[in-house]
Amino acid sequence: MDDADLLRRFESQALSRAEWTHRLHVRVAYLYLTQHTFAEALEQIREGIQRLNAANEVPENPNAGYNETMTVAWARLVHTTICEQGTAASSSEFVDRQPHLLASTLLRLFYSKAIWQQHDCKTRFVEPDLAPLPQPRV
Repeated sequence: MDDADLLRRFESQALSRAEWTHRLHVRVAYLYLTQHTFAEALEQIREGIQRLNAANEVPENPNAGYNETMTVAWARLVHTTICEQGTAASSSEFVDRQPHLLASTLLRLFYSKAIWQQHDCKTRFVEPDLAPLPQPRV
């Protein structure tokens, strides 16, 4: 799926739950982060995931559904990678060049299990407790 098709399907909630993989999450984040400011991109990512979850009837409970901490943390990781490593011709090429972003367990380097057990991490961003998230050099 090319970038235009991915964004079209994401924005129209035409991705099935099975199709909405970690790789596609990262690709969508990359596309928004390369086209908008961080704050604007984060808002579009956040709202898009919530709409897609609703369309796919993903249950909202402590163990499933939208998670604000995960969304913000992943957006920050992708943003820092873009700033430090540069862009690519496509989101798929970018992800292929940045295999660390394909490790869905990457946040374990920054967050303890205890953070994920806090219900409020789903509704508000919680800073990591093991190590700070990387920041782009200014």
